[in-house]
Amino acid sequence: MHKAIKLSIAACVGFLALFMAANAQDFVYEFHSYLFLISAVAITFWLIARKEDNINLNSYMDAPVRIGVIATVFWGVIGFAVGVFASSQLAWPDFNIAPWFNFGRVRPLHTSIVIFAFGGNALLCTSFYVVQRTCRVRLFGGDLASFVFWGYQLFIVLAGTGYLLGNSASKEYAEPEWYIDIWLTIVWVAYLVVFLGTILKRKEPHIYVANWFYLAFIITIAVLHVINALAIPVSLTGSKSYSLFSGVQDAMIQWWYGHNAVGFFLTAGFLGMMYYFIPKQAMRPVYSYRLSIVHFWSLTFLYIWAGPHHLHYTALPDWAQTLGMVFSIMLWMPSWGGMINGLMTMSGAWDKIRTDPIIRMMVTALAFYGMSTFEGPMLAIKSVNALSHYTEWTIGHVHSGALGWVGMISFGAIYFLTTKVFKSDNLYSVKMVNWHFWLATLGIAAYASVMWVSGIMQGLMWREYDSEGFLVYSFAETVDAMHPFYVARTIAGILYLSGGLVMAYNIGMTILAGKDNKKTSLTVLPSSA
Repeated sequence: MHKAIKLSIAACVGFLALFMAANAQDFVYEFHSYLFLISAVAITFWLIARKEDNINLNSYMDAPVRIGVIATVFWGVIGFAVGVFASSQLAWPDFNIAPWFNFGRVRPLHTSIVIFAFGGNALLCTSFYVVQRTCRVRLFGGDLASFVFWGYQLFIVLAGTGYLLGNSASKEYAEPEWYIDIWLTIVWVAYLVVFLGTILKRKEPHIYVANWFYLAFIITIAVLHVINALAIPVSLTGSKSYSLFSGVQDAMIQWWYGHNAVGFFLTAGFLGMMYYFIPKQAMRPVYSYRLSIVHFWSLTFLYIWAGPHHLHYTALPDWAQTLGMVFSIMLWMPSWGGMINGLMTMSGAWDKIRTDPIIRMMVTALAFYGMSTFEGPMLAIKSVNALSHYTEWTIGHVHSGALGWVGMISFGAIYFLTTKVFKSDNLYSVKMVNWHFWLATLGIAAYASVMWVSGIMQGLMWREYDSEGFLVYSFAETVDAMHPFYVARTIAGILYLSGGLVMAYNIGMTILAGKDNKKTSLTVLPSSA
């Protein structure tokens, strides 16, 4: 795209943002309008100052990957720190600082940063890296990949500030304001264009299985987001809106979105990561390519039906609840098929577990993936769900998946990428990777164990009746009984955060060491077809 066209688009966005700010009906809308304006001005100056003469079209486009690695580490540390703060608020309520830093605002901020900022940036940078190497072509769309990255960062900032200002939609995952949803849709469609365009112009005739998982994640999340975010704005110059759905239909749509965000954002996308980076780090081929294809299609078909298991014993029709439960139980099979495929890829390379902490992280991630995908179907069974739902058991399950599976496979992939895209001979310190591994593993193992025990205790206390049919414990007594577990969870979170800080220092020093190789920073495309 010609520079003049890009400048025109940036100018139009800037003028639109200025108009929005001038006519804003509430503070949040005005604040976000100025963020859009600042972004448009920054892009305009960057486009004016940028020189395009040095672009080598015969090399891979690794600039979005490099900045994505940095963003992943940055948002990871921020997300873990906010999580520790939120956990501290439950253990010591005095940490609730009204109005911006109440638990009700900090909690969705934490989950969104860890899932969408840390996890999302990990998916962006790894997918851009993997699709180029497996297709043997440069990313499609030129600067469109940079727009996707920076547009996504703007979305994160907009959504995060919206949470703290108390103005997000009242959904389980705290859906952002309507104009932020529109912005994310634009960015996500651009992401699809870049990824799919790269696959379509590939020089490699075969589409590697990792790209199937990445593509399923991109397409499905787009559909989920658009439908779940359907809303009618009260005014085009205000942040308030009303959901297009209501009642039980709204709940069904919410958990169709919520569970499949887990299924495709936190599972399919990171399985794409697993299918590329474990074979590369272990230097072994995928154990069974046929199993990986069966894994993909069965997972993709079954996951989309599992959402209703979040709505047991509600107004949702019984047949829908049972459908969600049955499909959730069926999901155990493809999930463990993928885990077994990943573990068996280590055949002939198990000795590296002793010497390579990156491989150790990836194998631990697979172990947590297997454990979480066994526990999930079990919690979907109605009789088990009657005990577990609304308790901290669910929190332990979610974190074992998010920090055990997603976190560990992301850490391993980021360590792998850093030396490749920053042209450093080795990581700054392999010993620090080992420290990170143990801090993260002990942290998440302690966290999940504490929440499992406390959650089961919590559920049992809630359903304890005396001989006359009255509840034995008041709600306040159950909260008091949880206090030592909340303290233990905070300590476990600090361990995990410490590992993230060790990683940030290690990656930072590795990047600085890689600057000495700046002259060889381009990875040339393979010449063979």
